[in-house]
Amino acid sequence: MLSSSTTTPGPFRHFRTPLSLAAASALLLSGCSVANSEPNAAAEGAGTLRIALAIEPTTLEACDSTLSSTGMVVRSNITEPLIERNPTSGDLEPLLATGWEATGEKEWTFTLREDVTFHDGTAFNAEAAAAAIDRAVNGHLGCDVEGQVFGDADVVVDAVDDTTLTVTTEQPDPVLPLRLSFIEIGAPAEGSEDAKVREPVGTGPYSIQSWDAGIKISLARNDSYWGEGPAYPAVDYQWRAEGTVRAAMVAGGEADIATGISSADGAGDLAVAYPNNETVALRFSGDIAPLDDIRIRQAINYAIDRDGITGSLYVDESEPAEQIVPPGVVGFNESLEPWESDVDKAKELVAAAKADGVDTDAKITIVARNGQFPKISQLTEVLQEQLAQVGLNAEAKVVETSVGLQYQVEPFIRDEGAIAMLIQHGNQAGDASFSVDSYMASDGSMSMFGTPEFDAILDDAATKTGDERQKAYADAFEYERENLVQFAFIARMTGLMSKSPKVDYTPNSSTNDELRLSEIRPAQ
Repeated sequence: MLSSSTTTPGPFRHFRTPLSLAAASALLLSGCSVANSEPNAAAEGAGTLRIALAIEPTTLEACDSTLSSTGMVVRSNITEPLIERNPTSGDLEPLLATGWEATGEKEWTFTLREDVTFHDGTAFNAEAAAAAIDRAVNGHLGCDVEGQVFGDADVVVDAVDDTTLTVTTEQPDPVLPLRLSFIEIGAPAEGSEDAKVREPVGTGPYSIQSWDAGIKISLARNDSYWGEGPAYPAVDYQWRAEGTVRAAMVAGGEADIATGISSADGAGDLAVAYPNNETVALRFSGDIAPLDDIRIRQAINYAIDRDGITGSLYVDESEPAEQIVPPGVVGFNESLEPWESDVDKAKELVAAAKADGVDTDAKITIVARNGQFPKISQLTEVLQEQLAQVGLNAEAKVVETSVGLQYQVEPFIRDEGAIAMLIQHGNQAGDASFSVDSYMASDGSMSMFGTPEFDAILDDAATKTGDERQKAYADAFEYERENLVQFAFIARMTGLMSKSPKVDYTPNSSTNDELRLSEIRPAQ
């Protein structure tokens, strides 16, 4: 998992120390069992829940559920993890595991829930959990959860008996339970060790009824669910690229919830804003001219009018961003400010680079994934114009998700010249390590370049705890800005959805990544 500007990674880069006080305090908590129950009383008279998404998922593969488009449908709906993180408190809560504890310097032991079955009737047990974890972390499928959460380090997973599972790491890992909260457990299937599964079989409150490609995904309530039954007997997902169309579907009674809308989409009083930890940025390739010169990367930062973008394109929905993580995440640097817009300074940097022989006329392609967030096409065009204004040859390219992921995740498309990838990154874990490991370290699955010096700084930060950890990552973000400039951070977004008055649901900071259907009820 190395970009072309690489160093030999430390052997355990991705095994980090505590992520947040809330998460750390929850690690040794044991959960209580939830008895199998009938569907919630609120389900009486409830029909099909209809959800309008911005894009169709490319897959429902459980080990790729850290991709927002997949996780929105799959996570804690079709499949479930052993442990679930509460997005409001940050606490870890029991799900398929009822308790967990450190039973050795490198070993964790998990007690699993009894009398749980997969949708196909096979038993959920420690052997099935071990197979799912081993497949996602140790396998060779290129699972997104491996690159984003575990990296190259493997784990040893053993089923002691039906309800006891041990996981042993290469180095002590106090936050292993938090990492495992990102792994969804699917039923073992023939051939799944060698290939990804388009439609997983899980233990969740819903099973996949049908997937009509390009039209809709339909889920059916799992009436044998081990927990409290969800309110709606069926769920239909449809997708419409235009936010105005999605908002109109709710207003017209064709959908109950529409995700990823903007204030300009006409949702009116049906719009619901919610906290969102997503940061929008340009991620640079640092080994191809002209982006291989730091002055060009700095020039782009000066060229971008963040106040104009947040004040007009995303008015009341965003604020200028200065780093990859938002406030509240361990490592956030309070002293950093967004780059100021200075066209003259940008032009000076471009001219200086050109005078030194940098091919400043070489094309920079701004790549964006269609539908990833509202008005992404418009934003791409604005960025193209702002780069052109300072003398750079920028070209906008908006692609579908399946193609966009080839630009975003290693091994990357590298035969099209310099790339400035428009990304939206959210840190759901509450700690900077979950951002820097993927996006800033030389061997990160979504990092296109780094340096040995910066890798050493990140490795050192990973060994810290408490206030020292906070300071170490904050200092690392300042170092990146002064010495690398891997990104042009643009905006920190506020989430917005359109919700029918017939539906009772309160979105949270995780809603863009996982829309938990069990939390949605008919309004009373």
